Amino acid sequence: MLAAERRLYASPRLRQVICNSRMVQTEIHERFGLPRERLPIIYNAIDATAFHPGLSVHRANVRARYGIADDACVFLLVGSAYARKGVGRVLEALAAVPAPAHFIVVGRDRRSAKYVALARRFGVAHRVTFAGPQEDPRPYYGAADAFVLPTLYDPFPNAVLEAMACGLPVVTSDRCGAAELVAAHGAGTVCGARDIGAIAAGMRALLERDARARAGASAVAAVRPLTPDAMAARLIALYESLLTAPA
Repeated sequence: MLAAERRLYASPRLRQVICNSRMVQTEIHERFGLPRERLPIIYNAIDATAFHPGLSVHRANVRARYGIADDACVFLLVGSAYARKGVGRVLEALAAVPAPAHFIVVGRDRRSAKYVALARRFGVAHRVTFAGPQEDPRPYYGAADAFVLPTLYDPFPNAVLEAMACGLPVVTSDRCGAAELVAAHGAGTVCGARDIGAIAAGMRALLERDARARAGASAVAAVRPLTPDAMAARLIALYESLLTAPA
């Protein structure tokens, strides 16, 4: 597979490579030597009619379903493959975040029992909800106060875009492509994926309501331009430029 990838990027037929984050652009540039002008960045789109701060209408119902206090600062992670997404690292960090802070995990993992045991080991089982896979995660975004994803690697996860569009500040890793939006707009914290202390510090910083409100407003503003129409227009413009350019 690596050899096939090298052949792909070395092919004289290759015109451009669409990258969905600056992180991905930099990786391809440094690993395969393609100039950045052949690596245009077009972010994933987010539908603000589906994901928006108004989803907070679900807050009371979701919290009541799981017995979560209304005054608890709820951190949400949406994603499967818990090891890569960082569920275990958030559980460890949560032990350094004072109660009643709570952590909800939405998603699937074949070894979910391992993470239930980890929560007990770190003494936070009573502050963790494993909600499992959900056909519609939007009520959970509405019930949360912040989003946390210390992923080992994600080119540009839609879950971060969804959270930001819902007005949730984000704690994520520097191996997440969406981290560049978080950092550029002051929409949360970016840290090392395995830096438990930094993850916990980022979570603690969001316990304060005003800090969450400021970062959450910045999150909404950061993703507002990434509409489906706008991103489709950029794709169309790129393809038109390739069709009209000399071979």
